[in-house]
Amino acid sequence: MTFRAALPRRLPLLLGAALCLPLTACRYNFVPLIPPVQETKLPVRLTDVTLTRDGETLTLKAKVSGTFEPGYLGVRWYAGAQEIGQDSLFLDAAQPAATFTLAAPAKAAYRAVLSFGGVVLRQVELYEVAP
Repeated sequence: MTFRAALPRRLPLLLGAALCLPLTACRYNFVPLIPPVQETKLPVRLTDVTLTRDGETLTLKAKVSGTFEPGYLGVRWYAGAQEIGQDSLFLDAAQPAATFTLAAPAKAAYRAVLSFGGVVLRQVELYEVAP
């Protein structure tokens, strides 16, 4: 059998191999080579948070750090397991710090839960008696 006689039978095989050659040459092993940039949004951070007693008044100081959308910083006050008050203050880039006060003449185990935009960020405690 000569080459010319075998050519019609091998022609589909040769054409298939010729068409597959560009599909395998110089290709990356995975797609995409560089993944798309993922945007991350970090949560708001509270810094310099203190809860102190000054006479018959509890004072809570907090500062929001980092970049954040303006919003309300809320506080809920607790004496033991009982909620005794709540307050909120609007914060933005011009005013990132807040000071809250609560009249509390009796000594107790006080807690203040801070939230920003409906998300609880921190709890601070002042134990003047055993909890």
